[in-house]
Amino acid sequence: MGEMDQKLGLVKLSERSYGYMQKDEGLGWSNAGVIVGADEAILIDTLFDLPLTRKMLDEIARRVGKPIKRLVNTHHNGDHFWGNQLVTGAEIIGHRLFRSEMIKMPPEMTQIIRSLPSDIPAAEMLKKAMAPFDFSGIKLTPPTLVFDHQLTLYLDDREVELIHVGPAHTSTDVIVFFPEEKVLYAGDIIFRLCTPIGWEGTYDNWIAALNRILKLRPEKIVPGHGPLCGIEGVVEMREYFMYVHSEAKRCFEREMTMTEAAKSIDPGPYANWTEPERIVSNVARAYREFRGEPYDAPVDPIELANLMAEIRQVR
Repeated sequence: MGEMDQKLGLVKLSERSYGYMQKDEGLGWSNAGVIVGADEAILIDTLFDLPLTRKMLDEIARRVGKPIKRLVNTHHNGDHFWGNQLVTGAEIIGHRLFRSEMIKMPPEMTQIIRSLPSDIPAAEMLKKAMAPFDFSGIKLTPPTLVFDHQLTLYLDDREVELIHVGPAHTSTDVIVFFPEEKVLYAGDIIFRLCTPIGWEGTYDNWIAALNRILKLRPEKIVPGHGPLCGIEGVVEMREYFMYVHSEAKRCFEREMTMTEAAKSIDPGPYANWTEPERIVSNVARAYREFRGEPYDAPVDPIELANLMAEIRQVR
């Protein structure tokens, strides 16, 4: 996509579509988007804290100049909705499970992470990741309109398609497609040049979600994290998952532990993606599937983070 994929802030993608892009600096640095009509705008996602969201809304107000009357959240992770309270007066739209899922990781959890004792291997890594953000004053502000599978919004007389594709990255994953201008907002179904990490879901579902995007034939995609892309970003994500799943299966069949597998798998062509240590999460997911466990089987995030910290030091 040329120079456009390096731009930050509010980036115009087409006549009515924008991406709000943040530099991928690890955990929490997400993207958002705006679709503009004659008298209103639809916002796709807010950001991890109130100062970042306020900065985004100020730029949208200055450059777009239309009131945001609807806000779509692509899923319930904090870096995609903790700024919702600042979009006053907007109807907030998300998947039906959003409200129950969002309370599992409230903003208060960030204080627990910041207070982790230094003898926990992941403590320094997580504290460093959280340091740029100001989590004060956040009030969880959930959707006021929810749906199960698919919902069509109208902006003037133009369709905006909301499609639930989870559980993939999370149980509440929604992609937003603006067919008229072939622009798609992928949420965390796509991490561009960034190692993906998933919470609730399966490999099959995530790959199916990527295939669903390919069938829509978008020309421009705003990923949840990383620079703008076209369908090449979808294809590369799919290939990554197929590679890690295959390598994890080989390790599982050799009766290697999940830890041994995560340490031994060569990241190959994906070694230059940011956060390569997140392979831990993807191997852990594969092992849960190989053992026949449910997609939402509980995991110990600190245990996984400790292993990620160890791999980060080595690589």
